[in-house]
Amino acid sequence: MSSPPTEPLTVLLRLTALLGEDHPLEDSLRAVTDAALVLVGADHASVRLLDTAKTALLSGARSGSGAGLKPLEFRRGDGIIGWAVEHKTAVAVDDAPNDPRFIHSPGQGFAIRSLVVEPLWSSGDLIGVLSVSSPNARVFDEESRLKVRLLANCSVPPIEKARLHRLAIVDDLTLAFNLRHLAPCLREEMAYAHKTSSPLSFLLLDLDHFKRVNDLHGHAAGDAVLRQFAARVRERVRRADVLVRRGGEEFALVMPATSSHEALVIAERIQETMEMEILSFEGTPIGQTVSIGVATWDGEESAESLERRADLAMYEAKDRGRNCVVVAKTARHTPRDPRTALARGGPTRAGTQRAR
Repeated sequence: MSSPPTEPLTVLLRLTALLGEDHPLEDSLRAVTDAALVLVGADHASVRLLDTAKTALLSGARSGSGAGLKPLEFRRGDGIIGWAVEHKTAVAVDDAPNDPRFIHSPGQGFAIRSLVVEPLWSSGDLIGVLSVSSPNARVFDEESRLKVRLLANCSVPPIEKARLHRLAIVDDLTLAFNLRHLAPCLREEMAYAHKTSSPLSFLLLDLDHFKRVNDLHGHAAGDAVLRQFAARVRERVRRADVLVRRGGEEFALVMPATSSHEALVIAERIQETMEMEILSFEGTPIGQTVSIGVATWDGEESAESLERRADLAMYEAKDRGRNCVVVAKTARHTPRDPRTALARGGPTRAGTQRAR
């Protein structure tokens, strides 16, 4: 996976030019980890950013070996990376498995012996870390460590600019978009679907009995479940699909160029994944299922109508016993006001809110 080190100035100039362009945060972070591989001949590189509570290190980008695998979760103080954050200092280790701070994780997917961790500073505030590793011992000399520090220092300003822009429209806990992004996103995708005559589907996903998680395990565990759920949804959808935290334990998924059948397949995949794969918090297993409503735009209805149909379908899934997927009725068969459904015996938010 690793490649021979390249002239540092060339790498940094290319990276600076790329980061100066208007790219999503994920692309900027990935450019940094890609550059780290080339700059010091590392086997793996990652950027992790602190959440707003300054407790969890969220995986921002990974390059090299194991980049396609599910990233491990780290909190402040966990492992060598967490130690670097806790003590706000750079770390260089020549043989990580023999370091008492190292956490042995069988599911990691790649070997680590040499490791360099460099804090990312913005206006005197620690915002995350850049790390590089190799499966071989004593790979990174003092020059390599200085290159990693230089890369971190050069990368922070554009990363922080992209991060702050992203925070304005992103839920910092789950890294899904926040509610204020949903309406403009739907309008934009509807306009594109109309122009290109392509399908557009919309999913509403609500975690079942989520209050029990907070009551039994505490709010930190509830936060961990929300983060893991959002991560698993992202793993199972395309980059073009937009995940939004609509509020609390409810999420929306906007899926451009996706037919009703395709949306149903993806929704069932998400539902089955949550049913079969147990989440966890600090070693404690936490079972969590999800109810999903699926609606596909009819090409004429408003965004509010599309959301309402998905909402009614999701609450029908709740009425059916939860942990299932329901496809919405067509727009012409959907009451204009959800309160009308109550008179017809259908589900409404008011009638099912307490039973989540």
